[in-house]
Amino acid sequence: MPPNASSNILRNRLINSSDAASDEYDAATQPPLRSIKRLSGTELAIDGIIYDIADFVHPGGEVIKFFGGNDVTIQYKMIHPYHTSKHLEKMKAVGKVVDYEPEYKFDTPFEREIKAEVFKIVRRGREFGTPGYFFRAFLYIAFFFFMQYTFATSTTFFNYATWYESGVCIAVVFGVAQAFIGLNVQHDANHGAASKRPWVNDLLGFGTDLIGSNKWNWMAQHWTHHAYTNHSEKDPDSFSSEPMFAFNDYPIGHPKRKWWHKFQGVYFIFMLGFYWLSTVFNPQVMDLRQRGAQYVGIQMENDYIVKRRKYAIALRVVYMFLNIYSPFANNGLSLATFGIIMLMGISESLTLSLLFSLSHNFIHSDRDPTASYKKTGESICWFKSQVETSSTYGGAISGYLTGGLNFQVEHHLFPRMSSAWYPYIAPKVREICKKHNVKYAYYPWIWQNLFSTFSYMHRAGTGANWELKPLSGRA
Repeated sequence: MPPNASSNILRNRLINSSDAASDEYDAATQPPLRSIKRLSGTELAIDGIIYDIADFVHPGGEVIKFFGGNDVTIQYKMIHPYHTSKHLEKMKAVGKVVDYEPEYKFDTPFEREIKAEVFKIVRRGREFGTPGYFFRAFLYIAFFFFMQYTFATSTTFFNYATWYESGVCIAVVFGVAQAFIGLNVQHDANHGAASKRPWVNDLLGFGTDLIGSNKWNWMAQHWTHHAYTNHSEKDPDSFSSEPMFAFNDYPIGHPKRKWWHKFQGVYFIFMLGFYWLSTVFNPQVMDLRQRGAQYVGIQMENDYIVKRRKYAIALRVVYMFLNIYSPFANNGLSLATFGIIMLMGISESLTLSLLFSLSHNFIHSDRDPTASYKKTGESICWFKSQVETSSTYGGAISGYLTGGLNFQVEHHLFPRMSSAWYPYIAPKVREICKKHNVKYAYYPWIWQNLFSTFSYMHRAGTGANWELKPLSGRA
């Protein structure tokens, strides 16, 4: 379970204003003060200002209504790199929130320089998918549908003439084909980075549902993860696997530590193999209340989400019919058929989750990016925190296979830029980071990142990073 965060922790612990405070404002000249918890499903808060988006026509499509009822300051700024106050003037301001104290700050010297240099490479309006990206996406989509048809219609799982007709081969290859959709198609699309046309992103984003997950639940968790990367109380990815294993490096004696975590460096890859199973049979698809995001304060009861529940359920039923019912119907209701289905799921799970686990869990990753804020109350640079909580490995070829997942630093700095551009901006990002003394983790080869991740998981599980070092006098 996630740490005992309050239900409104994401909302910067905004509290209700008193009647006396409200009376200090002239209703004719000042917008009313309100708590974030009192926002309607058609209102957003950005930098302490409440906006009504009920009739707002957003250039990026209706996705803006996905986070209705929430503070979206960080989400807004991370996907609007060209943000100015003029953009917000297009929305109707209807109020203010009280006691807004952001942990992160923007428009720092580091942010300004890295954006200025990167935008010299990727000009405004060209940050979306390139012809090469769409060519690769087409190949991955064609490969997926071919394997989907093969898996759902095959009657040769156990009675085959050639090895490639066997259930084992089909299951493994189909699992990888699904993972490629997750890495190379839906990821860019659900970030609004595949195309400048909202409907293209929306359509490709349903690739999430084609592989057993759900578009809207994925967005709720993933966008929150991006906003608060490695924040032990606000990043759903940091605690979503608890108590089975812990990505967070909790202090020794912390109640979230379990005795079995001492062995997680060995078994965590085994547990990652069950990612597919836990996703396909996740009951959260019924109500689209992603529990990780909900736990840290995201409100998911707006009309946009409620209206999409029936579609989410329908898509899941189709997936289960094709990939669970059909194999049993075609090859017999047996443990052997069940094993083939599970092999497909494990193949997809390991290809996806192992690559995802590399991104933010490695030796010397920043596991508490807001530590200085907690001590001094001074906001930290969000751009700097994104670099120091992420890692990059390999180069362009790795990017073509993983949808740019290997360029995790670049992705977290520019999440609405297509992954096709990351190989081009990575050298400049490293240069600017070095200039500003920002720690950039780069591994030339994936196995180096893997080794660092396994080492980190072992040390986090045993508490080795918290053990005293008596000879040095340092903890």
